[in-house]
Amino acid sequence: MEKKKAEPMSFLDHLEELRFRIIKCLVSILVLAIAAYVFSDEIYSILQIPLYKAVPDIKLHYFKVTEGFTIRVKMSLLAGVIVSVPVILYQIWQFLVPGLYEREKKLVVPVVFAGTIFFLLGALFCFFVVLPRAIIFLSSVAFEGLEATWMIQEYFSFMMRMILAFGVAFELPIVCFFLGQVGIIDSRLMARGRRYALVAIVLSAALITPPDIFSQVVLAVPVYLLYELSILVVKLTGRKSREVV
Repeated sequence: MEKKKAEPMSFLDHLEELRFRIIKCLVSILVLAIAAYVFSDEIYSILQIPLYKAVPDIKLHYFKVTEGFTIRVKMSLLAGVIVSVPVILYQIWQFLVPGLYEREKKLVVPVVFAGTIFFLLGALFCFFVVLPRAIIFLSSVAFEGLEATWMIQEYFSFMMRMILAFGVAFELPIVCFFLGQVGIIDSRLMARGRRYALVAIVLSAALITPPDIFSQVVLAVPVYLLYELSILVVKLTGRKSREVV
């Protein structure tokens, strides 16, 4: 039987290790956000694409003196988080290493790579597919005769939350792959839990997205499809399907 090589760690050691990994993630985000701030004008132009694709004549407004600066900071932080995804995934993996077998530790490169790809796929799907349609839908339900005055702060807060929500949600197959590898879940358990997973996905979509049914549905549907994909992934790669117990 394969043994874990790492020595047992105390609860305080785990807390210290967690603090160390969180600091590394925050430093990565901060450094990359500072670098992104230099290109904030270009980032601003890119982030307007879904808005003007959906509502070409709309204009964004701001009222507070400091709002222009805070928007630049928020955009830079968003860029810092997205570019730091490989670092964040690696630090999460390193935090889990003491509890893994040697075979599982070797999965760090494919897991970090696949996790980064899935996060970017979720963010891009949201940016190019979901956001334009969400904006069109939200604009169409306004009362006739009302003139839209969109605040830049609200628009970018809405966009950032949606992009990060989709990026994180698309990590589901990677999380299930890892849990299947370490033997915590299997495909039969996931298949039996479909109804509970669907309820959890719908509730999570309602909490993460803005309070409109369209945004909740467009997040819940692809995440449920990813859940079905995760069942297949765990069935093909999970420990019980590959090892004789």
